[in-house]
Amino acid sequence: MKRLTLHMRWTSALSMIYHALLLMIVYLLQGMIFPYIKFYGLVPLLLPIVSTGVAINQGRIAGGVAGIFAGILCDMTFNEPAGVFTVLLTLTGLFVGLLADTVMARGIVTYFISCALVLAISAFAQMFPLLFFENTPSAPLITMATRQTFYSLVYAFPIWFFVRALERRTQRVQYRS
Repeated sequence: MKRLTLHMRWTSALSMIYHALLLMIVYLLQGMIFPYIKFYGLVPLLLPIVSTGVAINQGRIAGGVAGIFAGILCDMTFNEPAGVFTVLLTLTGLFVGLLADTVMARGIVTYFISCALVLAISAFAQMFPLLFFENTPSAPLITMATRQTFYSLVYAFPIWFFVRALERRTQRVQYRS
């Protein structure tokens, strides 16, 4: 029994390491490559997509942990009030993971819909200070948020395949032992 428990802990630790590496790679891509690939002056928001993918594939605990780290990286990247993305992505990771554990199917359609919702919420979080504290007109902000959401959704499919590949790799390691 101890050996099985130790093996399950090792497998989950390996899964966390894989997802942490994926988050770091996406963070580097988002910060170093994608600022040069702008669409209407917008840069895609990729880290919420990764945390959503982890939440759907691995459940609420892994989704929450991925959300914490993705949120910290987003807060470091964007000039937003401190902690907004950390709280937001942690809660969405927990919520999407909870839904995946209980009522949602763990497929690409569910992932895509969840990504769209998480990205829309993230876009609103980005425009919230401009809308309410600086009295910026809402129409251009909503247009920009919609464009950023759709532009970011383009990258949801490639990220899905990486998240699924990591899950399959972890399962292969688990079944071999």
